[in-house]
Amino acid sequence: MIQKIKINKIIGFLGLLALTLSFNSCEQFELPEAGSMADLTPPTASFAASLNGDYLTYKFDNLSASATDYVWDYGDGHTSTDKNGANIYAGEGTYTVTLTASDKLGVSSTYSETIEVVKPPVPVVLLPEILEAGFEDYTLENGTGDGRDSWRTSLGEIMQITSSPVYEGVQAAKFPSDGTRIAYQELEVSANADYVLTYYYTMKTSPAGLITVSVLGGALTDLANAASQTIASYVGTDQTDDSTYVQVDLPFNSGNNTKVAIYVRNESVECRLDAFSIRVAD
Repeated sequence: MIQKIKINKIIGFLGLLALTLSFNSCEQFELPEAGSMADLTPPTASFAASLNGDYLTYKFDNLSASATDYVWDYGDGHTSTDKNGANIYAGEGTYTVTLTASDKLGVSSTYSETIEVVKPPVPVVLLPEILEAGFEDYTLENGTGDGRDSWRTSLGEIMQITSSPVYEGVQAAKFPSDGTRIAYQELEVSANADYVLTYYYTMKTSPAGLITVSVLGGALTDLANAASQTIASYVGTDQTDDSTYVQVDLPFNSGNNTKVAIYVRNESVECRLDAFSIRVAD
């Protein structure tokens, strides 16, 4: 009888154990994957937009928290799954950028921000004035000037004035063949701007020689520095006809300079200059 009771107890224990194991086997447990803390902090989407080059190129710094996956919608049909966003827009407009951040349990958060893509206005470029540009008398303020006062410099002797041949008006600048005369004038300009300097020159047909017009970056204080300060120059050598003026269009960029200088010198042959002008390049 005692043995029968023990056997029944063992059978009952084993049955209970089997029932417990059977119940536990029906339950399914899914552990969060690495990087996901959905039980503690659900994902929060956020980003900051900023220009990254020209006005069409944007970058988006991802500021989301507790997320592992990201989907970007840039508002122009372009999308991305990178952590940080970047996009180049085709043109001006208003675009809604949306970031969806999610974790491995499928919990997601969405954040949107509207950006205005606008082409910046073209900066106003300073147009300098060349004084006594045609070397005419009495063209300075209050009707003063001898046609070359604005071209004088302590760096060398000023050029002469001639009445024939001229390109326009009644006077032009003359540079004797000995090369001892120069012309120099400083101009206020906008930095990093494109300009075109136009002038006209003629030369005696012999001996062989040249006339050089240079645009210098900044003020010149020593003739020895002229070459290192030159940002553009043209060497005139056309000696076909000493009565016919040759047009020169000299383009230059002012670089970091807000002041440039026109510097003129000649070599070996008598030369004439007339009708300087300057414009902002197209």
